[in-house]
Formats: sequence, C-alpha cells, structure tokens
Amino acid sequence: MSTRESAAPIVLVPGHWLGAWAWEGVVDRLRRGGYRATPLTLPGLDPLDPRRTARTLDDQAAAVEEALRQAVDAGGTPAVLVAHSGANAPVSVVLDRRPELVGRVLWVDSGPAAPGTAFLPDASSDLVELPLPDLEVLAQQASLDGLDADDLARFTERAVPEPGPVLTQPVVLSRRERHAVPTLLVCCSMSSAQVLELAHGGHPMFAEVAALEHVDVVDLPTGHWPMWSEPDRLAEIIAAAATPTAA
Repeated sequence: MSTRESAAPIVLVPGHWLGAWAWEGVVDRLRRGGYRATPLTLPGLDPLDPRRTARTLDDQAAAVEEALRQAVDAGGTPAVLVAHSGANAPVSVVLDRRPELVGRVLWVDSGPAAPGTAFLPDASSDLVELPLPDLEVLAQQASLDGLDADDLARFTERAVPEPGPVLTQPVVLSRRERHAVPTLLVCCSMSSAQVLELAHGGHPMFAEVAALEHVDVVDLPTGHWPMWSEPDRLAEIIAAAATPTAA
C-alpha cells in the first residue's frame, strides 16, 4: 500500500460481540500506509458502560453517523464505510439516513439488511443480552477457518455480550438513495458467485443486494473473521477502495 494524500477516510464497524480492538491488525496496516482509519466500538459493546445492555440499534446507528460526520469534516470527502457481519443493521440504517456521508460501503462477509428485519425476530422483546456462544456452537453458525488458538482465545476473552435491544429491534429503512451508494461485497465464507446467484434468485437474505445500483465483488476465501485470518489482504482491499482510482 502506498500513501495517498487524496484517499478517503475509512470508518470500520465490527460485528457482534466485538469492539474497535477487533480491527487492530487491519488498522495498523492501513495507518502505516498513510490511510486515515477509525475503528469503532459500538454502544453496547463497551464492557465498562453501566448502561450497556440498554443500548439500542438506534444508539449504534447514531454512533456510526457521528463517526462518519467527523471523518468527513476532517477529510473533506465522503468516507469509506466498512461493515463486518452483524454491523449490517446499524450501517444499513445510516446508509438510509445519511447516504451523502458515504463514498463507498464495504460489506465484509455481510450485506445490507432488508427493511423490517431483526437479527433475532422471534426473541422476547425483554431479552437482556446474547453472550458469545461456545466455540463449538459458533462454528456451526459461522466459519472459523483461518483462526488459530491465539485468535480464538482473544475472541473468547474479549467478546462482550450483544445487547438485547440491538438484536430485537427491526431495521427501519425508507429511502431509495441507500441503493445508490457504491458498494463492494468482500466475500469470505461464501463465494461472490454464490452470493450473486442467491441475490438474483430472490433469496430473502440477499434481497437488498439485488437492489443495489453500483455493486462490485471481491473474493477473500477464508472464515467469517478475515480481520484476523487475512489482515494483510483485507487491509489491501480496504485501502484500494479508499483511493480515488478505486471508486
């Protein structure tokens, strides 16, 4: 990666159970290359927050929006917004509310959420929190490929339970402008060919992908947490997306 003075600022949003710490390896690589990268810990994922379990999806979306606003104000150009996994809900809300703040969105083994969906739609509305499952259970839900013993130990030690309100609150979307934001799907545990086939075939999980006006794909074959299993390659993909020639 080479330094690009005109590169867009980068805001990175981790998935469930994770904080800004999850992006450390990727952010270090980006900053060494001269890129302005800001990783977030969403409301509800700070273990020291006394109101952690009461934080909502709206709180998370507001935090992402504020980080984008600060990045845009400092850099003078719309930001590259990187969303991993379960960050798709708050990021989708922000794309609906403030699409002008985002020059490009990267979905890392993820994709835009559809209107009215919730991560746990059948859970009780008074759900307090969802801890990280045991690794055996987690491996049945998402690929752990590429993670070594140290990665898994850090994950289990630092993971913070996801607040219940974040998981049960439906995503509210109303503006078509969100579909016009240039998009890159970084496909890891599922290939881009599979994702596009499901999207164009009408699969409900990928309905929003089919509605996107400007979508590119890149394959990064690994597990569901490429920021640990493939940090070099993921940093290269993000850096390329932040340069003017990648737009």
